[in-house]
Amino acid sequence: MSEYFLEMRNINKTFPGVRALKNVTFCVRKGEIHGLVGENGAGKTTLMNVLGGVLQPDSGEIFINGQRVVIRDPHEAQRIGIAFIHQEPTLFNFLSIARNIFVSNLPTNSAGRIDFPTLYQRSRELLERVGLDRDPRTLVKDLTLAEKQMVEIAKALSFKSQIFVLDEPTSPLTDKEVENLFRIIRELKSQGETIIYISHRLNEIFEICDSVTVMRDGEVIDTMPVSQTNKRELIRKMVGRELSMMFPQRNNRKDGEIILVVENLTKEPYFRNVSFSLRKGEILGIFGLVGAGRSELARTIVGDYRRDSGRVLLEGREVHFSHPREAIAHGVGFLTEDRRSEGLAVEMEVYKNISMAIFWNRLRQGFRLDLAREREIAEEYVRSLRIVTPTIYQLARNLSGGNQQKVVVAKWLCASPKVLIVDEPTRGIDVGAKAEIYHIVADLAERGMGIIFISSEIEEILGMSDRILVMYEGEVTAEIPREEATQEKVMYYATGGEKVHV
Repeated sequence: MSEYFLEMRNINKTFPGVRALKNVTFCVRKGEIHGLVGENGAGKTTLMNVLGGVLQPDSGEIFINGQRVVIRDPHEAQRIGIAFIHQEPTLFNFLSIARNIFVSNLPTNSAGRIDFPTLYQRSRELLERVGLDRDPRTLVKDLTLAEKQMVEIAKALSFKSQIFVLDEPTSPLTDKEVENLFRIIRELKSQGETIIYISHRLNEIFEICDSVTVMRDGEVIDTMPVSQTNKRELIRKMVGRELSMMFPQRNNRKDGEIILVVENLTKEPYFRNVSFSLRKGEILGIFGLVGAGRSELARTIVGDYRRDSGRVLLEGREVHFSHPREAIAHGVGFLTEDRRSEGLAVEMEVYKNISMAIFWNRLRQGFRLDLAREREIAEEYVRSLRIVTPTIYQLARNLSGGNQQKVVVAKWLCASPKVLIVDEPTRGIDVGAKAEIYHIVADLAERGMGIIFISSEIEEILGMSDRILVMYEGEVTAEIPREEATQEKVMYYATGGEKVHV
């Protein structure tokens, strides 16, 4: 009998123009929390899609508990006992929480109808287990991204699973919610369950995992106990080189002309009386925990939400955008935190996604569109941002998460905005791609663009910002210059410390 509970042996998978998996062997012991890391495009998601029956391998075998299995589709994976918690929620927005949790296994009564009392009771038990205080009858569309992720976890727990695959599960979660998730994972481990944990947050790998496998360019580079490696070594194995400088070195931009002013902006119940200014060439960081009102503030500025009161001035003139299209027309771009739902048209080609923001105002030639120029622009950004795709005609849904995010960044870069608001721009992106995004943003600021950089990752806020606005429960509790910002100070004000203007 093998020492491994799960064995994926010599797995190969090729897509048009891309060899995604090259003779991959991946093994996990029973009752182990096994980390899987690598840059976007390394093959992690493809490998897990093979395990989940979403993709069929060109060759190779899968063994579970010593028995060879053929996983033809996701239903077969679920029947075998493999549960997935994906990076992007895969829920039905117009169904209740309870119906989503038990969508494939609804309890029924003797008449064959849905047993709603049982459905809601079992859902409440699962929601309590994951620490989500929500009525199970609530529609999923009314949940935050973080709450949707907790529903995904509850859904996975509803199956009698033996293998749990968690793909970037903490991306939208608060520190408290992450602690709760880790409690659940440790509880599963104590029950002898097997967990595969995929994350770009290497600190989490060292906190929660027993072993870790590194993938690069479709191959397994190494597998080792977490206790026998360190963060620097993992990064070197992931990217194939030393990552000497994560954040770009830059001088504080205090002398730039003020380009954007926000005065007493209010949108209840999300935030109130928010005021700040932004200079050309400045990166203004906005930090806060989930529920602080950061994303809602950005959406109100660009006209996605209608403000209750307050003013927004762009280059000294008051503006009142009623739709993000108006903001784009005035030179204000917005990269949202949920790239798949709002940043991308996943069923469209890469080149069409890149040109989307300039489609009507820069590609027209009279009554015709300059289609050759559209493709030329796309090729330029695919090269400059190193977007991994076999062709600009590839559908966006076929790209890895990091490359999808680069396409969204390219869309806004080719629109040449005066102000760019980026909300969680590196969520779900590997360390190598993060460094690239940081340098792209810093380069835009050096060219004079005003950047509002919203993030829940304190390390990147400290590393990228010239000034930091800290928000707590809808209010700005502090404005801190770069040279005075520390992790302790920022977290103090983000968790309700006294309001101050430093």
